[in-house]
Amino acid sequence: MDKIKNSTITTKDGTSIYYKDWGEGQPVIFSHGWPLTADAWESQMVYLAGHGYRCIAYDRRGHGRSGQPWNGNDMDTYADDLSELIETLAVQEVTLVGHSTGGGEVARYIGRYGNKKVLKMVLIGSVTPLMLKTKDNHIGLPIELFNNIRSGVASDRSQFFKDFTIPFYGVNRPNAKVSQGVRDAFWLQAMQGGLKNQLDCIKAFSETDFTDDLKKIAVPTLIIHGDVDEIVPIGASGYPASKLIKNAVLKIYHGGPHGLADTHKERLNDDLLTFLKS
Repeated sequence: MDKIKNSTITTKDGTSIYYKDWGEGQPVIFSHGWPLTADAWESQMVYLAGHGYRCIAYDRRGHGRSGQPWNGNDMDTYADDLSELIETLAVQEVTLVGHSTGGGEVARYIGRYGNKKVLKMVLIGSVTPLMLKTKDNHIGLPIELFNNIRSGVASDRSQFFKDFTIPFYGVNRPNAKVSQGVRDAFWLQAMQGGLKNQLDCIKAFSETDFTDDLKKIAVPTLIIHGDVDEIVPIGASGYPASKLIKNAVLKIYHGGPHGLADTHKERLNDDLLTFLKS
């Protein structure tokens, strides 16, 4: 790689946002899922940077090496932080790649700031358009499920995150090949975050309605989703999102769980590169 940089920016409310900036070329910005960090994207970043792309990934506020503010742990502020990163780095024609919560974040960025600086978008296991079941969203998940996540994180988040790797990576499925190292890496990333921030983020990723944001996306969009995703079921997300975005292509990973960046690393890397080149 020609260039490897790690640095931080400070947002308008004084929050430090850590980012890594690897390689040179057309920019690709990665937004991670809850409760992880930019490290969740390292395999994709190394691969794409090695193929001539500038890969930028950041720790969401309250996660990883970024600051842990008491306030601002919501999708609007997450999108504002992303905008400040884009403005500070002065990138144009960027491809935004978001996984899970990060998918909502990049969609909300479009909703708030438009398509002007975005060339393409990739949503992977994304929480869009709305995770929570409501009277108008019958395909969503019941509030009790998210309350159980809140309870688990609040009572013993270390053990909760260890257990959470089972559905996240589909460890409980037949013929699953997920190493203890992958599961340990998830736990390590998760434990770097702030408890208050992680609790607030559960509300942000589960209760934010991204329907209007998706309708505003006017760039080519690739949606990738595993059909056995136990965290963000495809029926509540990938399918309806693909109908709301005008230029969307849905690619289903049969047998794919939520943590595709690790379980389906080679396929995801190839699909991302193909889409970037298209």
